[in-house]
Amino acid sequence: MVRTIIKADLSKKPQEMPGHNFHNRYHPDIPAVVEVKQDEVFKVECYDWSGGQCKNDDCVDDTYEWDLSIGHVLSGPIAVEGAEPGDILEVELLDIQAHPDMPWGFTAILPEHRGGGGFLGDLFKKPAKAIWDFEGIYAKSRHIPGVRFVGVIHPGIVATAPSRELLDEWNRRESELVNSAPDGKGSSMACLPLPHLAILGKVDKDPAKAEKMQKEAARTIPPRENGGNADIKNLSRGSRIWLPVYVKGANLSLGDIHFCEGDGEIALCGAIETAGIITVKTKVLKNGMSMYGLKRAPMFFPGPIDPYYSRYLTFEGLCVDEDGKQHFVDTTLAFRQAVLSAIEYLTKFGYTREQAYLFLSACPVESHIASIVDIPNACVTLGIPTEVFDFNILPNGDGPKVMVKGSHPPAVPK
Repeated sequence: MVRTIIKADLSKKPQEMPGHNFHNRYHPDIPAVVEVKQDEVFKVECYDWSGGQCKNDDCVDDTYEWDLSIGHVLSGPIAVEGAEPGDILEVELLDIQAHPDMPWGFTAILPEHRGGGGFLGDLFKKPAKAIWDFEGIYAKSRHIPGVRFVGVIHPGIVATAPSRELLDEWNRRESELVNSAPDGKGSSMACLPLPHLAILGKVDKDPAKAEKMQKEAARTIPPRENGGNADIKNLSRGSRIWLPVYVKGANLSLGDIHFCEGDGEIALCGAIETAGIITVKTKVLKNGMSMYGLKRAPMFFPGPIDPYYSRYLTFEGLCVDEDGKQHFVDTTLAFRQAVLSAIEYLTKFGYTREQAYLFLSACPVESHIASIVDIPNACVTLGIPTEVFDFNILPNGDGPKVMVKGSHPPAVPK
């Protein structure tokens, strides 16, 4: 029988769970909550990233109360027998399922003071929320009608613990970035250590030690050398990840479950966020970091399970901004233009701009850097699987027909 080494009681806050088996910061001194053997198959239960702050309702009032300081709630750390600094930890995701106590998920545009609208936050300033119900492998939403798609379920975060040296390096370089920003802009450049709502696992039982660690522990917001918040949608069932090991035991953490996500997770709270259960197996590759030159970031090998969507309506984006100004090989701007084109197109069928934005963030859309050498324009593409709609979205000589009426993500002013 496969043992469940970490349980998540979704009726309780993560910091209230016995054993303090959860954390939301990276620090080398957060002790492992359990040790596993190499090649042992085990299960890990995970909260959604927010620790259960979203309500399954038709109102966005709760988004005004979400405290992003708690993100991301991670399960672990999990020590792997025999892992030492300099090794590589191979993590195989044998299976991932939505948690039976949360057969739904959420995608949201947050109020500005809660983080805003993500990639297009300058354009999407009012909150909106879509609740997705799970029907086996499918997701559908009462707030975005006309679509139903297969979820590419995956953990947004699979990470090892940093060494003291690596933690200090993160804090040094990210502090430099914040300090280099114009006045008032630094906080939007990086997420520096934040004691507020820091959960440090078993360390929380020692207030004096916890207070010191809270001031230096790294946030889980960005992807880093240890893995972290990569939000790679193809890191789904059957995938393998190779992570650098920086501390004895590796101290593996997992969480931020996404039932599905489009490339980019553009809306910030942009995947279908949910709780879940991951079945895992690990292996240690001795001296793997030097053997394979794995220094700056992990590697992964996608699993064999993916939605069988073969036809995509694809939008191109160039690095020419909305004012017509030419930029030089700017892939971020080119991606922005592809997303804006897709949003504009979807509104022709009756979707609101907010619906279109949330849909593109949650659906398994495909994005690629198509060209980066043909100066001055980079070309980035965004492909929408046509099969997920219950109507034809391809262009034709008769023009688009309004297919969606009277339903939209709620936006109730506070």
